[in-house]
Amino acid sequence: MGNAKQKITTFLMFEGKAEEAMNFYITLFDRSEIISMQQYGPNEAGAEGTVVQALFSLNGQVFMCIDSSVKHNFTFTPSMSLYVTCDTEAEIERVFGRLSDGGSVLMPLGAYPFSEKFGWVQDKFGVSWQLNLEKK
Repeated sequence: MGNAKQKITTFLMFEGKAEEAMNFYITLFDRSEIISMQQYGPNEAGAEGTVVQALFSLNGQVFMCIDSSVKHNFTFTPSMSLYVTCDTEAEIERVFGRLSDGGSVLMPLGAYPFSEKFGWVQDKFGVSWQLNLEKK
């Protein structure tokens, strides 16, 4: 990507789990890190220590997240998911296993008419991931 600023950024809204989710996600992929994080202090709009706004990268792609200080009647849904192209059998197995731990499997890891190896999982935070093994 060079120095070009990413124009469109996926934005994830959590309710008190943003930092935990980021710390988990950055362990899944190489070249991943928390770039910046602003947290609520005492007597501010959100619960102290929760995330006002944060940027993190997964394999070099930047995401943004917050902890909403307002309780909402909605959460993440599988109709919007992060699609990951995995390079190796080991990677897809590892990432699928980690994401499904505490989450729910929407499509088990296996062969499908559209892919030799594919799986769809909703992680313990409610975020959905489609994992596809790149055909070599």
